This record gives sequence, C-alpha cells and structure tokens, in this order.
Amino acid sequence: MENKPLMPLATAVWLVDNTSLSFSQISKFCQLHELEVQSIADGEEAYNMKGLNPIASGQLTKDEIKRCEEDHSTDLNLQNNKSQNVHIRSKTKKYLPLSVRSERPKAIAWLIREYGKILTDIQIAKLTSSTKPTVANIRAGNQAQQITEFKNPTDLGLCSYEELEKIVNKGQRKAEREQKAKAKEMAKIPSL
Repeated sequence: MENKPLMPLATAVWLVDNTSLSFSQISKFCQLHELEVQSIADGEEAYNMKGLNPIASGQLTKDEIKRCEEDHSTDLNLQNNKSQNVHIRSKTKKYLPLSVRSERPKAIAWLIREYGKILTDIQIAKLTSSTKPTVANIRAGNQAQQITEFKNPTDLGLCSYEELEKIVNKGQRKAEREQKAKAKEMAKIPSL
C-alpha cells in the first residue's frame, strides 16, 4: 500500500487552517502540488470542505507537527497508518458482537457530526451495518440522551478506512455537483 495520508485534500485543509506549517511541508506530506495547497489557503479550492484532523485519525502526532513548525526545512512523517493494518470487509454480512452493536449509535452519531452534510442516511447505514430509520432517529435527536460520546466507526471495526474514505469522497463530489447545479440555476434566473 502507498504511504499516503487518509483523505489527503481534507488533511491539507486541516493543516492549512490549524498549523503554521509551510506550503511545501503540507504538499509533501499530503502528496499534493504546492500551488494546490496555496489555493486551499487562499480559499479558492476546497473552501467548503471540512478538514480531517490527522492527529485524531492517528496519522500525525502533536509533537511531529510542533517539530516541523519550528523548523520549516523538515518534513512531516506519517505515523503507522491504521488503514494499512485493516483488511477489507467481505461483501457478506458477518456477525457483530453485542459489545460492538451497543457502540453502533456512537459511530452513527460520529459520522453525522463529522460528515452530516455530506453523507446520506443510507450511506451512513451502509457503513455502520445499520438501518436507515435508526440513522434518521439519531440524526433527529430522538436517541440523544443515550449517546454521550462519539466513536469513529473504523476504530470500532464497523467499516474500514478505505470504505469510509471512498464514501466520503463520493459524498463530497455529489455535494459539489449539486452546488454547481444550484449556481447554474441561479445564473439563469434574470435579476429584477
């Protein structure tokens, strides 16, 4: 597998917004062109994209970021990427232990909190091996008193990092297409 961060564009957005790293450091780490990173910083590219925290996803440590912020000639080193250790889930449904089943609402709540505007209820249900009505209830807040913490579904083993990245990228592309279509419709409407 390639030594590449999970969701490089979203990771670059987070690094630009939350660190004082140079564009070249971010571009080398995320394997993007330096001008692409600069356009992210200028708000021309990925302006509506939510950044992915590489510390929370285990790709970087705070110490690593701090070390590179102090010396701009050094490069960020990717930590052991969890996605390399996770095998891809088979198409057949497998048995989920009761302990994991009880954690499922926390994973659904995490996905809604992080990617609620991008992912549909069906996509979230597919990732967490749940049902659409369950996701809709959690999104509506009907089970809010039971959910006190949020957990990443990949850490619980409900889905792999690759599956999460694939569905999030698909959702982002769909959101961008809808936004372009809406802008096109607004351009057609004559102003008074």
